[in-house]
Amino acid sequence: MPQHIRPRPICGHCDGFPTVTITTGTRTPNGQRQTITAHCPACRGTGHTTTARAHTWIGA
Repeated sequence: MPQHIRPRPICGHCDGFPTVTITTGTRTPNGQRQTITAHCPACRGTGHTTTARAHTWIGA
């Protein structure tokens, strides 16, 4: 029996593109471009956000 999993919402900060490669403008000794990898800080590189949790009001 297949299990149905609800899709997780896409991160609003990176629109589902959580990891990018950025050139630094310099070249390595063999002529290739020097790059760095950056991850979305909001979703930590997953591309998805966690589902909203239900808040419980205490004493209200």
